[in-house]
Amino acid sequence: MKVKKGIKIKINSKGFSLIEMMVALSILSLLIIGSVTFFSGGTRSWVTGQYQLEAQRNARFAMDRMVREIREGTSIDETSSDTTTIKINYLASFGKNSVTYSLSDNTISRDGIPLINNVKTLSFTYPDAPAPISKVHILLEVDVDNDESPDITLNTDINLRNFGL
Repeated sequence: MKVKKGIKIKINSKGFSLIEMMVALSILSLLIIGSVTFFSGGTRSWVTGQYQLEAQRNARFAMDRMVREIREGTSIDETSSDTTTIKINYLASFGKNSVTYSLSDNTISRDGIPLINNVKTLSFTYPDAPAPISKVHILLEVDVDNDESPDITLNTDINLRNFGL
């Protein structure tokens, strides 16, 4: 009797099958897509925050400057019925006769020189009008991202220190 020698089939289990590679690749791609989405959203948020921080700094600077100069005025020029313009008169010893702040094309200007951009609202109101004006209320709204809602809103009331002098 002859014994047939069996054919030995050697099974190599040291590698990966195609299906295992595809599953690993799809899991890895989902992780990478999630990470990229997370980090790009964080970057966008940081950039938006930086723009808003800069706008807030500029709005506070503009408001502080207007408040300081209005406070030192002797009178407010009442000839303008426009609530987006104010003209402050000074004593002759102050070094200048008057300063005008106005809003035009979303930019506040001081005597024609731009001070701040992206302004949605600038309003000067006078609580003691029509009597001689000694108090001014300012409303300033800045919209950095142009989404129709202001990002920064500043309000203040100012009394003229040199009123009537």
